[in-house]
Amino acid sequence: MVSFLSNRQKSVRHVVLLVGAVCMVSASLASAQDLSQQTIAAIKEEGLQRSQVMDLVGWLSDVHGPRLTGSPAIEEAGAWVMERLRQWNLANVHDERFAFGKGWSLERFYAHMTEPQVMPIIGYPKAWTSSTQGTVEAEVVRVDIRTKQDLDRYRGALRGRIVLPQAAREVRMLEGNLVLRMDDALLAEAQRMLPKSKHLTRQTASEQGLADLVTDFYFQEGVVAVLDRGSDLFMVNGAATGSRLAWPTQRVDGGTIFVGRGGSWRGHADNVVPSATIAVEHYNRMVRILEKGLPVSAEINIQTRFHDEDERLNGFNIIGEIPGTDLRDEVVILGAHLDSTHAATGATDNASGTAAMMEALRILKIVDAKPRRTIRIVLWGAEEQGLLGSRSYVRKHFGDPGTMDLKPGHETLSAYFNLDNGAGRIRGIWLQDNVEVAAIFEPWVDALKDLEVSTLGLRSPSGTDHLSFDEVGLPGFQFMQDRLEYNSRTHHSNMDFFDRVQHEDMMQMAVVAAVFAYNTAMLDDRLPRKTLSGQR
Repeated sequence: MVSFLSNRQKSVRHVVLLVGAVCMVSASLASAQDLSQQTIAAIKEEGLQRSQVMDLVGWLSDVHGPRLTGSPAIEEAGAWVMERLRQWNLANVHDERFAFGKGWSLERFYAHMTEPQVMPIIGYPKAWTSSTQGTVEAEVVRVDIRTKQDLDRYRGALRGRIVLPQAAREVRMLEGNLVLRMDDALLAEAQRMLPKSKHLTRQTASEQGLADLVTDFYFQEGVVAVLDRGSDLFMVNGAATGSRLAWPTQRVDGGTIFVGRGGSWRGHADNVVPSATIAVEHYNRMVRILEKGLPVSAEINIQTRFHDEDERLNGFNIIGEIPGTDLRDEVVILGAHLDSTHAATGATDNASGTAAMMEALRILKIVDAKPRRTIRIVLWGAEEQGLLGSRSYVRKHFGDPGTMDLKPGHETLSAYFNLDNGAGRIRGIWLQDNVEVAAIFEPWVDALKDLEVSTLGLRSPSGTDHLSFDEVGLPGFQFMQDRLEYNSRTHHSNMDFFDRVQHEDMMQMAVVAAVFAYNTAMLDDRLPRKTLSGQR
């Protein structure tokens, strides 16, 4: 039977259908919100009650130890990480290789002052330094070269000797913020835009040129070894990442040494003199004795090994994923650098960040988060040599920052989140001058206040792997962390061991990273981006 409806009846029916549709959409949105809240609650429960993060830190630092790019240790660590990710049933677990250079590892080190008295010397050889000819005992001399002309003063006088290239440094009592947590004043400062302030400066071209001349001179003159006492400068909290938030922090003495590089991974092992950094107190004692006109001798043995089996493929990044659902072709990346420096086990720099990001993926997997976008973990190689791993990855998948020739993948990335400021709890996130994300991040931070997350920082730290994404206009962010002893004691030092890692802070780091990744993956749209150079 055909039914005929009046215009009034048709209008009423239209309104009923429209109201019903709105109710269905509202119910669907409420259901999605409830599901997200339940998932975040499950993330917190798993991460705070059944954490595996300290076990991960222990394997990375205690077992696999220093993870210098190109060394056997980082290869073993990388294989272990991929095995663990596969055990958690992550998808697409693999490594991506890139050209690096010569690997290097330490096999033996021994040093004593032998005259005028025996004194065991605390020290550590510099990375990529060469070996001595077994155990060598030699006269110690103080050398003061400040200009190219100073080289002539020492020509023909250094063969077979051990060189001390610096003056004694004053050792002060330990004062100030050696353990630094962000109090209310620092958190408030992080929210203010400030003019650029002075950072610790890198060497100028002329200074680097003189340093290269001196290195070549020592080699040509037949110097046995060079012993230094590290930098004259105290670390400024934030300088390692380029942050304009400057919190003066005295670096620890008392056997803690901050060791750099004594050769090049791109160079040759046979053109540098063996070198080591030693405790400032031991260095100063030898200098003071020499200044009294008395002879000093030392015995030293440095044995190192270069690994150049395949320099084209001995850098790598590690990748694993939790596939998304309806937006699976878009990606959220969590990352940290797997590599470390060589003088300790790289626990706070950066086994802590690596373990926290691994734990975040484990948590998301075990709570069956079902993110809309794919959540990917990428662990970087060669961060310590200039962000080489993340820059290689970005050039391959997203674009070249030099030419701004962008790849199709550039449109698929929603955000990159990075951890690389030690083992302190996350207190917020730096906005990286991307002010539009503040309104999105604010409710996420509010929901994490029970974990002491509170702050959106209006600055742009650099010097770590999120910068590789930022350079091509992608949303790349560094979490804001309590620095603890990172600047004063552990960063690139011989004290960067598991013992300096704080368990409760590590659990919180993993949970916060997991929540940010999940929230980003569940948005209807990608995170807003800054305007690229040349765009309006």
